[in-house]
Amino acid sequence: MIVITAPTGQIGSKLVAGLLPRGEPVRLIVRDPGKLPADVRERAEIVVGSHRDPDVLDRALVDADALFWLMPAAATASSPYEAYVTASIPGADAVVRHAVPRVVIVSALGRGSQIYAGHVSASHAMEDLFRSTGAHVRALALPTFMDNILRQVATIKNGTISGTLPGDFTMPWIATKDIAALAAEYLLDHTWTGQDPVESLGGEDLSYQDIAEILTDVLGTPIRYRLGDRAALKQFLVGRGFSEAIARSMMDMDLAGERGITNATARTAENTTPTTFREFAEETIKPAVIG
Repeated sequence: MIVITAPTGQIGSKLVAGLLPRGEPVRLIVRDPGKLPADVRERAEIVVGSHRDPDVLDRALVDADALFWLMPAAATASSPYEAYVTASIPGADAVVRHAVPRVVIVSALGRGSQIYAGHVSASHAMEDLFRSTGAHVRALALPTFMDNILRQVATIKNGTISGTLPGDFTMPWIATKDIAALAAEYLLDHTWTGQDPVESLGGEDLSYQDIAEILTDVLGTPIRYRLGDRAALKQFLVGRGFSEAIARSMMDMDLAGERGITNATARTAENTTPTTFREFAEETIKPAVIG
């Protein structure tokens, strides 16, 4: 039995779609089953509720062989550590109570960098929480998601993308479908042991200027990169309902990115995933922009 958290999100939905045809039983923890496709509701076991809830986890982890743990950061949390670590304590407790043998966690690159990185640092602490359970753990250490560019569809239609990193700053990017495939590989394998991180650098290293140039080519219309201001972005997030601490944490993560927290690992064939940004733009961004 493979238990999946956050099955309606960018990664979880792709992971579920990839696991169901493989023949192993899948159990989903979901607040609103109506957000799942009809065929998924028919083929997977459903536990309704939040994976922050100990009672929900107790129902979900009965006879579980593997757990996929993804903790979305609550925008109103008092700190990134509350958002990731405190919120995950019920999950770690349930792993111990139910003796779940294997846990696969979504985390981030940069462990051991000695750079404070807000959400990233908290996700590393979340890894340690699950390691303390004694379960076998694989923490997927990931870079920036290509899918984040989809948040800018409206501005792309107007010819711009924006960010708060220098336009020529290069860093690794990954598509969430490649994360789902990587997670599935470990969830379906019943032989691995230990508590190792799995560093993945995604498909390629790119700057925002590179992304703008690729989008220009794919969309057939000029797209330029506009450098934003972190202080202004932080205030925008607070205005949208984010707590001061979480908005600041997001800027700390961004600044750590500029300091190179995701660039310390050398790229190899083993830590490179298949999807390039051009492929992602053709398959996903272009249809979203064209409508």
